[in-house]
Amino acid sequence: MKKTNLATGRGGRVVATCFRCLFVIPMLLLGCFGATSAAAQTQQALSRVSLDAPDATVITVFQAIQQQTGCSFVYNTSDIDTDRKVSLSVHDEPLQAVLDKLFAGSDIAYTLRDKHIVLSKKAKNSPPHSAQGGVTGVIKDDKGMPLVGATVLIKGTTTGAAADIDGNFSLPQAKPGDTLEISLIGYTKQELPVSGSAPLSVVMHEDNEVLDAVVVTALGIKRSEKALTYNVQEVAGDIVNTVKDANFMNSLSGKVAGLQINASASGVGGSTRVVMRGVKSISGNNNALYVIDGIPMPDLRSSQTEGTYETPDGGDFEGISNLNPEDIESMTVLSGATAAALYGSQGANGVIVITTKKGEEGRVRVNYANNTTFSSPFVMPQFQNTYGTEATAPSMSWGTKLSTPTSYDPSDFFQTGFEETNAISVSGGTRVNQSYFSAASLNSRGIIPNNVYNRYNFTFRNTTQLIKDKLTLDLGASYMRQYKRNPLVQGLYHNPLIPIYLFPRGDDISKYEVYERYDATAGYMKQFWPLEFITGVENPWWITNRELFENTAHRYTFNATLKWDIADWITLTGRVRTDNMVMNYTRKIYASSDKLFASEYGNYQNNKIHHNNLYADALLSINKSFFDDKFSLSFNLGASILDDKNDGEGFEGHLATLANKFSVYNVDMSHSQTKPYADRYHDQTQAVYATAQLGYNGMVYLDVTARNEWASQLAFTPHMNIFYPSVGLSAVISSMADLSKAGISFLKVRASYAEVGNAPQRFITGVNTPLQTGGIVSSDSYAPAVNLTPERTKSFEVGLNAKFLGNKIWTDVTYYNTNTYNQLFSYDAPPSTGYKRAYINAGKVNNWGIEAVVGYKNKWRDFSWSTNVNFSMNRNKIIRLANGVISPVDGQPIDMPYLEKATLGDAGSPQVILYEGGTMGDLYINRELRTDLNGNIYVDPQTNKVELTTTERRKVASLLPKGNIGWSNSFAWKGLNLNVMFAARLGGSVVSNTEAFLDYYGVSERSAAAREAGGVRINNGMVDAQNYYQTIGAGTGAGAYYIYDATNVRMQELSLAYTLPKRWFRQKMAMTVSLVGRNLWMIYNKAPFDPELTPSTADNFLQGVDYFMLPSLRNIGFTVKLQF
Repeated sequence: MKKTNLATGRGGRVVATCFRCLFVIPMLLLGCFGATSAAAQTQQALSRVSLDAPDATVITVFQAIQQQTGCSFVYNTSDIDTDRKVSLSVHDEPLQAVLDKLFAGSDIAYTLRDKHIVLSKKAKNSPPHSAQGGVTGVIKDDKGMPLVGATVLIKGTTTGAAADIDGNFSLPQAKPGDTLEISLIGYTKQELPVSGSAPLSVVMHEDNEVLDAVVVTALGIKRSEKALTYNVQEVAGDIVNTVKDANFMNSLSGKVAGLQINASASGVGGSTRVVMRGVKSISGNNNALYVIDGIPMPDLRSSQTEGTYETPDGGDFEGISNLNPEDIESMTVLSGATAAALYGSQGANGVIVITTKKGEEGRVRVNYANNTTFSSPFVMPQFQNTYGTEATAPSMSWGTKLSTPTSYDPSDFFQTGFEETNAISVSGGTRVNQSYFSAASLNSRGIIPNNVYNRYNFTFRNTTQLIKDKLTLDLGASYMRQYKRNPLVQGLYHNPLIPIYLFPRGDDISKYEVYERYDATAGYMKQFWPLEFITGVENPWWITNRELFENTAHRYTFNATLKWDIADWITLTGRVRTDNMVMNYTRKIYASSDKLFASEYGNYQNNKIHHNNLYADALLSINKSFFDDKFSLSFNLGASILDDKNDGEGFEGHLATLANKFSVYNVDMSHSQTKPYADRYHDQTQAVYATAQLGYNGMVYLDVTARNEWASQLAFTPHMNIFYPSVGLSAVISSMADLSKAGISFLKVRASYAEVGNAPQRFITGVNTPLQTGGIVSSDSYAPAVNLTPERTKSFEVGLNAKFLGNKIWTDVTYYNTNTYNQLFSYDAPPSTGYKRAYINAGKVNNWGIEAVVGYKNKWRDFSWSTNVNFSMNRNKIIRLANGVISPVDGQPIDMPYLEKATLGDAGSPQVILYEGGTMGDLYINRELRTDLNGNIYVDPQTNKVELTTTERRKVASLLPKGNIGWSNSFAWKGLNLNVMFAARLGGSVVSNTEAFLDYYGVSERSAAAREAGGVRINNGMVDAQNYYQTIGAGTGAGAYYIYDATNVRMQELSLAYTLPKRWFRQKMAMTVSLVGRNLWMIYNKAPFDPELTPSTADNFLQGVDYFMLPSLRNIGFTVKLQF
């Protein structure tokens, strides 16, 4: 049994003390500042101005008023002539009186809204319309508050009116058929048709590109976008719901700069590899952290493919893949270390913050969505069907040319997959109580026969004010059930693609579709497969129907958030969440399967896992302005505890006496293949943290964060506590000077520095006794790593955010540079220590890169277009390994000039090897065709054949891409919306073991083309095609002959939607229908498989290799959305 490591003692007492302090500090602060709070608010409302400005420009007066009051002016540059000269002299007068004098006799109206002075043009009085009619109405915001000063114009004229203090307006000149334009600075402009004289009720929504956008950052803390000192990218929920994927993270691919997303080859419902700003850790996890509503989410990732043999037990899944995407309100991508510093070791690889939907005030709203797509293989190898079977080698297709090409096509094995999602949500409530409920089902069938994935989600959330405007309780609960059968990734065993792809072209495969025959002697059905293929390769239909891999999971979560608004500037929030999952995995291999996998009666495996995750935190937040609002302070102090338990147990074994009786009582307990399964651990992380942001006049912001955590993985070491600092600075240039003449509406520069890190893997800091089945003590023992320190990443970034031409054009650019120290290495321990291996911290890996986004949007009458291009590049370099580092075990230098991390296939295939000065994706080879002294390929003059030889190891390629580009477009015309997205990967390489097998067995298209050409041209002559391809294709492919450029360009998403007029449904319902597609067109790709697929979403080095991998999918379908 494995040990349990818990962070206890000093760290636990500190965290407990901090939790208590968080309840005492508000009282002290309230006593200090409470008395001045009301006075400060009154002072802001009655701000007074002194000004002597003879013959000054309007912009000069604006700046003087802003400096004295802290109120900013919001206006359209086309409406206000900021160079107009005015003369104004006032002494200690109220702000409102000053504004009245400033705009007296002009066509400018103003409205005071919080700290904004919103300016707009007064509606001009025009002669009445010649036609009879008229319209009245009320204009409010989405909170139900009247919008005084909102302008209503008859489109194409200067006739209009302004809303009064209650939001009411009257426009007697309007007639049916006219279109009203409703506008107010800071809100999205609307157009409404006049269809009668009934009063209109207009609801306007804030335009976050005009007013300060608010972004959800680490720990759920909301920050003004302009105040951020680091790169943050926000994504709306509909981005992942337009063209859906069972794992919504795949829908983010190509849409966020710096986010490298690779979908698992396991098909629908599989996991996803999400890496931000390059691979940093040699031995640790490089996947991003997911945070839901401020609370970190457990990874729950299944075991991943580690070699070439088979898909791991349990299938492929992760925690985020079973979230209902319809519950997502928005997502924030924190790609840099500074943005994620408050999550400590959990956020070392970047964070994706997910905000879910909750109930909204107002009438009950019901939303329903159906998404149905059909899938087929997207990228497949090219096969031949013109050459048949060789008589001396019936499993090969190196025979003579067929008189008529065979009709056999491996793609016929695949069925049309489908994925159907139905989701319904209900939302509504009062001002003090709102509720949200959703239910969703996902039913799918893969392209491999008998591959199924079903998922059901239920979510409930209630938000209520226990004490009006003071104490708010947010409760949530969710339940998920999923069932998965026969998920295939790749590998030699239990893979139907091997016999399908390699099937001899001279044989008839249809006779094997009846995959079993009754054996009267045995008394049960047996597999029908007389062909002799690779060991372990069986009838493909037997594999899909009689080797069943099933996974059933139940997951339920409960969360509660209690927020106490002590005053308008200080809040105390407590959160708790429990996340529990029960998973049952079974494997049933029927009698007559290959003896590698089962006895003559079969094989049975049954594993159960219970996973429990508990998170709790308390957060004190202060948001305060000082010195006439010139200075702003945002301060947060918090403490958290994360407790993670896993308890897995089970067994696998050959069946003893009864064929296909899958029960523990029928397992041969004495057989060497009968093995127990146990996976138990208990991790705990305790932390205290603080963040402070000081702003000056809305122009300059200084950000500082600090976190100290105690991780159980560091138990028994002197470094149980880990400290993570960060500091950032941003300057809003557009608030310091008027840049409107240059067409710049917003300009900010920023810089930040942070340190984050990874705790080492569990169980290596203490003494462990490795046990094998039967109580045998393994000789593969490790010395206790009592001197370990956390892996540490130091990151620096600078960036620029700008908007031009009234926010029609925008750009964000970030440069970053990270260095990851204290990498974890294992090395051979001296025999004198009594251990076989030992661990040490050493090494340094550097990543630097650029993230850039450029966007444009505009509207011309009923037509609008928005487009954005994102680009990211990352350069990785290994600065140091552990070579020459002094071993703490015996005090001698460690010999580690390089590190072999993965072989992409069998022996002789390319290897991922790490050298100092290289990258973490470098591919090396040491098997090539023999060459002569002149460097030409050697051809034996007697046999006219080529041969392989072992050479000195050399680097030939890298798995890492040089860059990624995503281009998204959205076109809208009236109720019609067209969205199209292109994605490209630039550079990097991939390896295809599959293509080597196809060549070796003579079923590849190029092997047939070579035969047609009379052989393969080598030097100045021709070499027999079979000899050439069976030489380079031996094993899983030798040398660099099966390495391909991974550059690819594709049309990744396409959707065409039409929103039906609500009048068709008497204003009772809204309906949108869409045609959707994913992976519709591979514009450029030289690899024989999709380079964006991965066989492992966890292994850092088993990337870009295809060993009969399940093809990626092309999806085409439709979506129907209803709103009541």
